[in-house]
Amino acid sequence: MKFLKKLCIVTIVFCFGTETFAEEWNVSVWGKRRAFTEHIEKLAELVSEKTNGEFTMNISYGGLSKNKENLDGISIGAFEMAQFCAGYHRDKNRVVTVLELPFLGVETLEQEVAVSSAVYAHPAATKEMEQWNAKLLMTSPMPQYNLVGTGDPRDTLEEFNGMRVRATGGLGQAFKAVGAVPTSVTATEAYQAMESGVVDTVAFAQHAHLSFGTINQADWWTSNLNPGTVNCPVVVNIDAYEGLSSKHKNALDGSIEEALDHYLDNYGKLLSKWDSVLAEKGVKKIEIGDSVIAEFRKKAADPIRDAWIKDMEAQGLPGQELYDLVMKTLAKAKASN
Repeated sequence: MKFLKKLCIVTIVFCFGTETFAEEWNVSVWGKRRAFTEHIEKLAELVSEKTNGEFTMNISYGGLSKNKENLDGISIGAFEMAQFCAGYHRDKNRVVTVLELPFLGVETLEQEVAVSSAVYAHPAATKEMEQWNAKLLMTSPMPQYNLVGTGDPRDTLEEFNGMRVRATGGLGQAFKAVGAVPTSVTATEAYQAMESGVVDTVAFAQHAHLSFGTINQADWWTSNLNPGTVNCPVVVNIDAYEGLSSKHKNALDGSIEEALDHYLDNYGKLLSKWDSVLAEKGVKKIEIGDSVIAEFRKKAADPIRDAWIKDMEAQGLPGQELYDLVMKTLAKAKASN
């Protein structure tokens, strides 16, 4: 929100005024500060530093909106920046759901940044987000999801049949393809769903299993299922962004890469200690057999991808082009490693 600050230097008779515009943005996220929000925290820090405190961000963890309503809040200008996950409302952000298709083959967080950035820059993504008065700013890269569960380990497709799993978006579709029963309870509801027996298993990235406590309910964790991940953009209200002074806009745009680098470094430290976390909490590490993963991929990857492309094309969106963009960008990213 813009306001005018007037600094008056008073002499015997005169008041000399110099005008400086200060900018204060509200940012809507959820849960608590964790690896998933570190790029937002870093972005706020960098922007404030570069503008000598003229441009500040108030990051609210659940105080401004429910996580499934953040995009709606952006659209009406209730706050200037927000984070959301595509799987929470797939009909509102159809383009970026290409990044949630199962078994895309993304292996690292750096690769996830590359493919997300390519899709976010596509005109179809820009146009769709404009319907919500939103501009895609940066991604929140997450590693491949894996399951934690209670009771005996489930490491075959037969044992997935009937399994109640917290999984959203393309991951939910993948598990459904092998007979599981997905539910899309929010991240903040996952622990209670697991504790009460509403779900048998929860699919999360490592940071979320820690942050939302599902690891504390778990008896086992699948270390290599890697069916895919969810895509969670950070967006800004277009009017707020366009209303920034050139100095403040440059500070914001010029801080994104450094904020993401900080995120990747921080998340890497979490991943490096994951095995010790499992040992500390007494959670058994389960290796899924190659043949099981191959069968899972056969039943989930191609059919879901083909159905997604057909559905997008029927809605006038370039489904095939978007999928090809992901594959081309991923191949380039792998080649450069």
